[in-house]
Amino acid sequence: ECSIARWSKMDRKNYFYPDMAKNYQISQYNLPLCRDGHLDIEVGGATKRIRIRRAHMEEDTARNSHTLGPGVSGVDFNRAGVPLLEIVTEPDIHSAEEAYAYLTALKQILLYLGVSDCNMEEGSLRAEPNISLRPKGATELGVKSEVKNVASFSGVQKAIEFEIKRQGKILREGGQVQQETRGWDADRGVTLSQRLKESAHDYRYFPEPDLVPIVVDEAWERRIRESLPELPHSRRARFKAQYGLSDYDAEVLSADKDTADYFEATVKAGAPAKQAANWIMGDFQALLTKSQQALTPLMRAYECMGHWRIAQDLALGVIRRSDTPRATQIEIKQVAEIGHQITQALDEARKTYTALRDEVDIRKKTGQDSASKIAETEVALHRLNDSITALDLMAGRLIHTSVCKVTPALLAALIMLIESGTISGKIAKEVISEMFAYGKDPESIVVARGLVQISDVSAIENAIREVLAQHAGPVAEF
Repeated sequence: ECSIARWSKMDRKNYFYPDMAKNYQISQYNLPLCRDGHLDIEVGGATKRIRIRRAHMEEDTARNSHTLGPGVSGVDFNRAGVPLLEIVTEPDIHSAEEAYAYLTALKQILLYLGVSDCNMEEGSLRAEPNISLRPKGATELGVKSEVKNVASFSGVQKAIEFEIKRQGKILREGGQVQQETRGWDADRGVTLSQRLKESAHDYRYFPEPDLVPIVVDEAWERRIRESLPELPHSRRARFKAQYGLSDYDAEVLSADKDTADYFEATVKAGAPAKQAANWIMGDFQALLTKSQQALTPLMRAYECMGHWRIAQDLALGVIRRSDTPRATQIEIKQVAEIGHQITQALDEARKTYTALRDEVDIRKKTGQDSASKIAETEVALHRLNDSITALDLMAGRLIHTSVCKVTPALLAALIMLIESGTISGKIAKEVISEMFAYGKDPESIVVARGLVQISDVSAIENAIREVLAQHAGPVAEF
């Protein structure tokens, strides 16, 4: 949660360093996009609120590399100029453990929103902790050092722990900590001084003259909020309340959006919630890892198809004033069906978009609709067009990805075979391995391999009698 500024601007932050060769960075100084927010984290079984001071837009810098050899450094400008969002917390994080928990919670939200893949090694997500110490009981913060070049959450944790020891030693010996930027050397497990940290006035901020202000009206903010998915914390609470899952099960299943989506799709397909949770966290996850199949494309296919149906129904309702929505639950039983279904969806979506676009253009020319109505139809058409683009990208991605062959409908069918007593849990483990290999439905595998469990007592007794009759001699000797 945070407050969104109705009006914000970009500024120039002036400094020279090899990673910003034009001598200034486009950033936000006194009027950031977001401020006064918070993020709740779980540490040691307790909830702690971390306040967020601000979140501002700025351009990324180049990447400096000091590991090319003795006396040699390099600068990679490939990412320079790419927009990023920098989130600045209040000094509420009091340990390396809390920093790790905060980053984990933040990463989950970013992945749920689909705004980043959060790959730290590629720079999609970076953490640059500021560490300062103060005497116990004091209220004034100590001098801080900022640590950069950290490539993992565990690296952040280790860098903070090292800085606490380093600064503590300096202060105990009567020294003074310098305000500086330090780099993390993961191989040696130490931080190294890179440059002294400037104060805000040293950057000589002034408004960026080449960019217009950012204006976020209430309608835009409302549309964005309404489009947001259910976030991890809320989903965990709902999983416990709706499905009766334990704290542990809800935590594991909701940690990853694709896994959470898969679980709910499996339950909707008919599987009992607890059994679905056990299978997904156990054998399913193990086989998914072993087979190197990807769950994300499968769940994105469901999502893209669902978004298209909703967007198309909205456009039809707005433009043709149809009051009857026809969006239905997407169900993909076989992975082989995905490509075919998306191709069909694309064909229908493009035809619908073209027809609606033509209708809207005619109404504009003839003045049939008011300005507000035209704006509403344009928003609906834009949303439909976005869903078509997503479907198109999804179709291309499926060609080059090893998609998980066990759809939620197939896993649900397997669980129902166990629940009905058709097969045992032990046999089900054999069946799901074959499902992962070939994408077959479990019932056909069970029938083909003669794996149906015999539960009829009389049938079992007859089989025993036949075996004993065929081996009368050994039976008599026994």
